[in-house]
Amino acid sequence: MTLSVSNLTVHHGAICAINQVSIDVPAGKLAAIIGSNGAGKTTLLRTISGLKNPTRGDITWNGQSISRIKPEMLVRRGISHVSEGKSVVPELSVRENLELGAIWRGNKKEAKESINQVITIFPRLGERIEQRADTLSGGERQMLAIGRAIMAKPQLLLLDEPSLGLAPLVVEQIFQTIRQLATSMNLTVLLVEQNAMGALKIADLGIVLNLGKVVAVNHAQALIDDPAVRTAYLGY
Repeated sequence: MTLSVSNLTVHHGAICAINQVSIDVPAGKLAAIIGSNGAGKTTLLRTISGLKNPTRGDITWNGQSISRIKPEMLVRRGISHVSEGKSVVPELSVRENLELGAIWRGNKKEAKESINQVITIFPRLGERIEQRADTLSGGERQMLAIGRAIMAKPQLLLLDEPSLGLAPLVVEQIFQTIRQLATSMNLTVLLVEQNAMGALKIADLGIVLNLGKVVAVNHAQALIDDPAVRTAYLGY
């Protein structure tokens, strides 16, 4: 189930946020998308997940075009998107947030099994299962957001800045969990990150965006070793 983005162009009004982007992410691979602020990383994820319509170009998943399909239908096709800081309902408990992730599945037994799976991955959520989401720490909320996405049984997981605002030790834990999820569940993952080095260290593939265009695509380690990428995006 390869994700293919072909000549994708996306506008915000008169501003071209994505300009003829073409990328392929093979099934079961973790791709890190890096670049400076305003590079178009979040816009790319939002377009893939149906939250933004493209101006031109196409996106295919599992050999079928998914451009201009409503987000809720894409979830049913196995695509889950964890937006930056917006993927939990503060007033609901941990359990209720997780149940929302499986609401379209209609099988309570499966949903319960999925909650147990999420708690196995994130034991802290099991300890907080009846607490409101707005009482959780930043790291716990991020675990809950990813857990809720897992409840939908995705095949493609889109993650936007999961490390934002978290302490270094929590960031490391989140990154390692993302890597483990990609491997153990055979997930295809697109990971957008400002923490470029952290993202590339756990990724199979690296994609560098600059001003809405792809400027480099390579194995993640090759990008880490590339002097131009290190200077421009990794800070050394």
